[in-house]
Amino acid sequence: MSSSLPPRVVVVSRPGELEELVQRHGTLQQAQFFLASRGQDTGAASERQKLLDAAIQAVQTAVPLSWRRARVLRHELDRFLFEPEDLIVAVGQDGLVANVAKYLTGQPVVGINPSRAQNEGVLVRHAPRVIGDVYATFARGNLRCEDRTMVQATMSDGQRLIALNEIFFGHQSHQSARYRLTARAQTERHSSSGVIIATGTGASGWARSITHQRVDPAPLPGPLDVDLAFYVREAWPSVATQATLTTGRLAPDESLTITSEMNTGGTAFGDGVEDDHLDLAWGQTLTIGRAPTTMRLVA
Repeated sequence: MSSSLPPRVVVVSRPGELEELVQRHGTLQQAQFFLASRGQDTGAASERQKLLDAAIQAVQTAVPLSWRRARVLRHELDRFLFEPEDLIVAVGQDGLVANVAKYLTGQPVVGINPSRAQNEGVLVRHAPRVIGDVYATFARGNLRCEDRTMVQATMSDGQRLIALNEIFFGHQSHQSARYRLTARAQTERHSSSGVIIATGTGASGWARSITHQRVDPAPLPGPLDVDLAFYVREAWPSVATQATLTTGRLAPDESLTITSEMNTGGTAFGDGVEDDHLDLAWGQTLTIGRAPTTMRLVA
């Protein structure tokens, strides 16, 4: 550790299902009454909440006493100031790692999975019980990390958006989006349900489900690949629009350009977070390619 300050562990989580139910209904009793009126109960949500709480407790308890610590909820990430030598511990679902990745500048991220029965564990691959060993390895400077490629979208006015899994461009109401798409010196006018530009990390999510519906899609990049892949959703061929340039791979030095032909409603967002988005009116251009930064995932 090059800093004179003690290491800092930043624990990132999101409210559990039971917490969200209580927030929505005011009290646990009101939540139970609401679900009971619909023939349901809080049993399963309560068990998952216990597992999440236990995992967070294990992560926090194992932090060495001389170290600094911080706790951040997902909705607070855009207001939190990460330090260059932080160790980020994301406790929860795989998507939580993607949520935090765009706010980092090379800090290692440990994904902690509270329940193997509930979460795939593609990014949250560690059990809570191993976190003490992770802290010790971090202190020695021997953490083994994977550099995960990220994707960046840059608007013609300089606004940027970075994502770990994928960036989506389309219409904010999910009606047909109209735009010009350019890739590898080929251009087409499209009317479609939007475009997904995915990384190798995102290949296990939304992009994967899209390729299952394609006859001949571009192959998905592997988790550690530096290439990106793009997929146009439900392109509609007509006298004014085409449907040939709908899938492909992008090498690290290549980009894809989208020019909006929508007066209103054009949008781009990353990793499924629609609240953090770019608005594209007619004539505005979005250039999408490999981001200059990567996410360091503790292996």
